[in-house]
Amino acid sequence: MAPPSPPSAAPPPAAVRRRLAHRIPVRVRHYWKLLAACAVFIVVCAVVFSTVRVTPLVTSSATTADQVTQNIGGTADLFDATVAHRITVTFRDEDYQRLLDDFWKDNEKSFLEADLTVDGTRIPSVGIRLKGNSTLAGLTRDGEARQRGFGPGGPPGGGQGPRPGGNGPPEGFPGGVPAGAPEGAAPGGAGPGGFARASLEAEEPETLPWLIRFDEFVEGRRYQGHREVAVRVAGMGGGTTVLNEAVSLHVLAAASEVAQRYAYSSFTVNDRPTTARLIVEHPDEGFADTLGGDGVLYKSLATGQFTDQGDDPTSYTDDFKQITMKGSQDLQPVINLIRWVNTSSDADFAAHLDDHVDVPALARYLAVQNLLLNFDDMAGPGRNYYLWYDLDTKKFTVVGWDYNLTLTGDATQGPHDPSRMGGRFPPGGGAVPGGMQLPEGMQLPEGMQPPPQGMPRPGGDAADAQGRPNGFGGNKLKERFLASAAFKLVYENAYRELYRKIYAEGTASNAVETITRVLSTVTGYDQQKTAADVEQLTTLVRQRTEHLATDSVITSG
Repeated sequence: MAPPSPPSAAPPPAAVRRRLAHRIPVRVRHYWKLLAACAVFIVVCAVVFSTVRVTPLVTSSATTADQVTQNIGGTADLFDATVAHRITVTFRDEDYQRLLDDFWKDNEKSFLEADLTVDGTRIPSVGIRLKGNSTLAGLTRDGEARQRGFGPGGPPGGGQGPRPGGNGPPEGFPGGVPAGAPEGAAPGGAGPGGFARASLEAEEPETLPWLIRFDEFVEGRRYQGHREVAVRVAGMGGGTTVLNEAVSLHVLAAASEVAQRYAYSSFTVNDRPTTARLIVEHPDEGFADTLGGDGVLYKSLATGQFTDQGDDPTSYTDDFKQITMKGSQDLQPVINLIRWVNTSSDADFAAHLDDHVDVPALARYLAVQNLLLNFDDMAGPGRNYYLWYDLDTKKFTVVGWDYNLTLTGDATQGPHDPSRMGGRFPPGGGAVPGGMQLPEGMQLPEGMQPPPQGMPRPGGDAADAQGRPNGFGGNKLKERFLASAAFKLVYENAYRELYRKIYAEGTASNAVETITRVLSTVTGYDQQKTAADVEQLTTLVRQRTEHLATDSVITSG
């Protein structure tokens, strides 16, 4: 038997390295230094430039929009305001509770899937969600008010709205029982000057503010060309009927001003009682088509500041939302406007505003907001306006919307008087410390501190053009326009013309009667409550007509 072979010795390390090296392709071995240098360069770039923000530039001139694949015609024009409409909503309770959980815990307004019937036409799988900011501050669930605070904009109606986990508004603040209110007054009831905050219960979904979206679960679907429709809430400024908003939209259209369409409809949710609700056209892509021409529609957000925040478009995500022509246009025109308005000298502003803005249209917009006593316009806490940028003229037009706080203030407010919640500023510019304006008779709730004296508000100075301290709203464009002597004549001419169309010719008073007649035919109509709203609105319209008839701006014409 042959002796076993001795174990072979392990190859030396150098031989192993040579053997492994020969497995690497020749070209790689020849250029390994260059490859290593490239790898080091990539690592350095990743470390150095990882925090650099890259801003996309849009160069395409083509328009982009959601493709409409289904447009449901229905049986009647949804916004025929001369007839009563019928809307029925059906959804699963577990979906509704999830929606409430999202809002209660995370301040998220999520959509739930529902089946909708409009004037006899069934539309399955639409999306509905809660709508509003300050409106929802009065919402309760299971008898309990949600404990919440408010964003940087201050109390309900401004800033970012409720923040989860915050403290609720102190007793006496709008949304609770106003300080000094009559004994037994209910939370969210009417406040001084006609202002009222809605008192909403989650157990009564038929009374809540809703946004209906037809394509949320079925892509490309529209109803009579509309993607979204708003169901307005009762009790904000126009009592249980929101009659003030309907009248405002009616007179705006009659005066040939831009306005959303509206109608009254019965509104039934599941097997709940039927109510009469105001439905309003939502300013979406379809609404932009009615503005005429080729342009881009931008929505001002409640968190907007209208202040220069640099060149980066992402810095303005809390200020404006682009509605149309996404992908082919961007926010740069708005950024340029904001910067120019905030940095131009008075002389430059007066001489060149017409290069940036449709001046006659701006004068009419501001005049009609004053005429209708709209506290919550482009300078209000809700920043309720859109900007339309005409791509041909390269000019902006301000488009108003959300008129639920109109016709509720002081009927004696003059053409040059700044508006405020519940009425105009008191004579002499009286204000609580910090500039916070409160309706007559209302005091700061116990424990609530006003803003620091002199603190500038977002989008405006610490004082208005008359030196009066400002509150929670403001818009630099509006303030500079009204403060400039160069535009006084164009504003007063517009004011005089619109006063004639809205009040002197009886358009507003006739609208109250006409709309009430239609409302009385809607299922769920409450005759007693409507009568009270009609009386209050009729009185205010008469007083405003008579007072302005003697104003020097009107008589000078």
